[in-house]
Amino acid sequence: MDRTAFLPVSLRDMNGRGWDACDFVIVSGDAYVDHPSFAAAMLGRVLEAEGYRVGIVAQPAWQGPEAARDLLACGSPRLAWLVSAGAMDSMVARYTANNKPRSEDAYTPGNVPGKRPDRAILAYVSAIKSLSGGAPVIIGGIEASLRRFAHYDYWSNTVRRSALLDSKADLLVYGMGERPIVEIAARLSETARLNEPSAREPAGADPGKLRGIRGTVWRTGKEADVPADALRLPSFDEIKVDKRSYCTHYLLQEENSDPANAQRLAERSEARFVVQELPSEPLDQETFDRVMELPFTRVWHPDYDAAGGIPALSEVRFSLTSSRGCFGACSFCAITFHQGRRIQARSHASLEREARRMTADPQFKGYIHDVGGPTANFRVPSCAAQETRGSCKDRQCLGARPCPALKPDHTDYLALLRRLRGVPGVKKVFVRSGIRFDYLMLDPDGDEFLRELCEHHVSGQLKVAPEHSSDRVLSLMRKSTNAAYRSFEARYAEINRELGKKQYLVPYYIAGHPGATLEDAIDTALALKKTGFAPDQVQDFYPTPGTLATCMYHTGLDPFSGEEVHVARGGRERALQRALLQFNKKENHPLVREALGMVHREDLIPVLLGKG
Repeated sequence: MDRTAFLPVSLRDMNGRGWDACDFVIVSGDAYVDHPSFAAAMLGRVLEAEGYRVGIVAQPAWQGPEAARDLLACGSPRLAWLVSAGAMDSMVARYTANNKPRSEDAYTPGNVPGKRPDRAILAYVSAIKSLSGGAPVIIGGIEASLRRFAHYDYWSNTVRRSALLDSKADLLVYGMGERPIVEIAARLSETARLNEPSAREPAGADPGKLRGIRGTVWRTGKEADVPADALRLPSFDEIKVDKRSYCTHYLLQEENSDPANAQRLAERSEARFVVQELPSEPLDQETFDRVMELPFTRVWHPDYDAAGGIPALSEVRFSLTSSRGCFGACSFCAITFHQGRRIQARSHASLEREARRMTADPQFKGYIHDVGGPTANFRVPSCAAQETRGSCKDRQCLGARPCPALKPDHTDYLALLRRLRGVPGVKKVFVRSGIRFDYLMLDPDGDEFLRELCEHHVSGQLKVAPEHSSDRVLSLMRKSTNAAYRSFEARYAEINRELGKKQYLVPYYIAGHPGATLEDAIDTALALKKTGFAPDQVQDFYPTPGTLATCMYHTGLDPFSGEEVHVARGGRERALQRALLQFNKKENHPLVREALGMVHREDLIPVLLGKG
């Protein structure tokens, strides 16, 4: 594809457009894929639509002489550098849950690992500040967002300061960035206009000009700058030594994560302060439609053709993002902390337009791979009050005890799927991003949706996430009960029998989640043995920043009850729990025997390892 269809990635590209400078240069830890599922492309196109000149610097070198060549590929920006580690926290992208280097990176040309630094935000900002003075540096994306305050860092096993302080960036954008970035751009542009024609005074030289923007975090060395109405979090000095203070620190952040009822937050970190403005408002449907339909090429940049392209694109190229946000609020997931609990949904018309464009792609074979979001079957608010009053601070929508106000409803999603499968050129529309089976089972009319799901939208296997069989562990995960999963499992099997289809469930399980013991893993193994199913893949719990489960992992406490929870900290116990859940694999048999011996349950060896 013609490179002029993409945002510029070099001075040559800029010269071809007659540009002498970019207004913004986006630096990303991912390769440049011009698709709305990739944040650098999304924010670049949003700014472009506002009339700004935007360049992309993807996966630059961050040290040595190559750093200047790569980071200054588009020159220095007129207004600001926008820096992100990419679609994943860079430490997650580089290391497994057991802290081993990954052998591949799907966001890099040819799946090659090692093309982004550890703690990429810190490395990129440090390199930019050493090479290019003047323009402010603004950090964002998942790494910055979930490290916006002091946080437990699994890889160093320490409590680290806010990424804003450690990076020395000028501003941090948290959550989804479309609304904040437009406001930031307008303020910087106005500052630059007022400074003309004087010698390029940095647009962000006055830190006050970038304060007060929803969805941002700023820093100050003056306590007098901290807004009087800001709720004070326990300080960095407190939480790094006191685990109960750490729990309070987490809970206050979670309670103030909805833009409708949040307070501003402030955290003292030694002699400095970090101030979080109110969360950004969710996108209304019209805006959501508009940004998703900006002129993306929806392919990787042609510079990557020789390396075979970017593997991550294959997961989303023929998929449709229908929603954002998730009121499921699983304790091990940071999506609600980043996107919020309120659902944002695109219109049926917008999704149909995208599907029709998809059918014109020469590589489209007639199959839409997915229609969904963080949770595919969340398309409407959890209850009537959520839209006006925000998400409840003291109550969860789902989990072991669903809120009585929850109104499960698949009507809109079902109508959307029917509309999409009627688009000329579409042979099949699949749902692969996962559904909340407990939400479905709570819907009085859920059978109609489940029947059509099985008949039209499952490709032989449906992925679901029961995660565990222990109700105590499931409660800590904020998941539904094991009985709820078994009810869904039975109904799914029954409907498929009625339809004459051989379709299966592929359940996902987590080993080593806080609260889970070897005895819990044994109970789950026995439950799996009874059903005749043994999972091919089991996810080791990964303590990533910004989750409730990571708070439990670090502190050994349930922050809500204050009670102690068991934590499998060593690699050995984690391996034993994982082996129990995959008892069918021969290579795991020694570990299964070891685990059963540790809890004096050798009587179960023939049960789990026998052929019966």
